[in-house]
Amino acid sequence: MLENLIIGGSIAFAAAVQPGPLQAFLLSRVAADGWRATLPAALAPLISDGPIALVVLVVLHNVARGFESFLTAAGGCVFLYFAVTTFFEWQRAGEGSAPETRSSPQTLLQAVAVNAVNPGPWLGWSLILGPLALQEWTEAPLSAIALIGSFYVVMVLTLALFIVLLGTTSFLGPRGRRTLLLVSSLVLACIGFYSLWSALP
Repeated sequence: MLENLIIGGSIAFAAAVQPGPLQAFLLSRVAADGWRATLPAALAPLISDGPIALVVLVVLHNVARGFESFLTAAGGCVFLYFAVTTFFEWQRAGEGSAPETRSSPQTLLQAVAVNAVNPGPWLGWSLILGPLALQEWTEAPLSAIALIGSFYVVMVLTLALFIVLLGTTSFLGPRGRRTLLLVSSLVLACIGFYSLWSALP
């Protein structure tokens, strides 16, 4: 069981620290709303991955190429939407008006949407976590539970630490927040365009 705790935690840590759509979204929300309002968004994988795991393990077993392309294209549109809204917040900050803040539940739901259309969790459950969990479940169900449990504990804690560290750095004054808004808008736009390009046959 200890081996599965280490494996699950290691996979989660690698996924959480790797730059991606969810991290870029969290960056934009910390810049606009602060780390306290953004912190609940660290729970997004717990909410979004349940349906993903169910579809992959029960229905698809392996994510089909056509479904992956559809998901990638849908994700591209979502990322571009958030890129545009973040850019408008950057503009408002430059005009001296306060950026539009969002409530913690709203930010959490948006983070769930970002993660749900990100191909990463689908591929992760289909190619890595799903097969490992199924194999362990047939041999020792408690080991499978330990694998999945350690994955999500480490994932949530790492994302929460990322949010807190980003939000409490000394440079995050008004100018730093505006810079982060612009950077995260550009990153989200790049991810969106790349996703749409990747979805092309």
